[in-house]
Amino acid sequence: MSLPFTISDLRQRPEFFDTVADRIWQAWWKADGHPPDYISDRLRENLSESPIPFALVAHDGAAFLGTASVIASDLAERPQLTPWVAAVWVEPHARQRGVGGALVDHATRDCLALGVSRAYLCARPPHSAFYEGLGWTLIERDVGPRHLSVFTRDSSSSRPDQPFAAMKIDRPKPVR
Repeated sequence: MSLPFTISDLRQRPEFFDTVADRIWQAWWKADGHPPDYISDRLRENLSESPIPFALVAHDGAAFLGTASVIASDLAERPQLTPWVAAVWVEPHARQRGVGGALVDHATRDCLALGVSRAYLCARPPHSAFYEGLGWTLIERDVGPRHLSVFTRDSSSSRPDQPFAAMKIDRPKPVR
């Protein structure tokens, strides 16, 4: 069952900043001993006017549902690959309701719209089928100490816009 939601650029909805930082820290950085400020400082880069990095937020009004980012580098073992769709997180109650797929597709489309020919994504093996189902191509397995899978998506293989009937998209306004 789908869930009604909107996807907004974090620059347009900064009230979600602390929640996004907390979810990213809890999911990927806390266990390694990084302090929450480490993630807040890195996430703050997403609020700049530069095209990359940027963060997206899925929400139903004021209720946070999930996030995804596009960043220059997400895997220390593959510094030559750029840019990356990263930090995909969906709140447990919103999972399997189209939010994660919509965030990844939206981040991918926005990334490729910047003129890059290819985007990358890394994931733990149990999540591989999810990304393959979204049209990502597995290019490498078992990378780094977390044994990550690396995926790619080319602009030429980009899926056509799919209607997410329950989703509205807030596009960032041009900076003048």
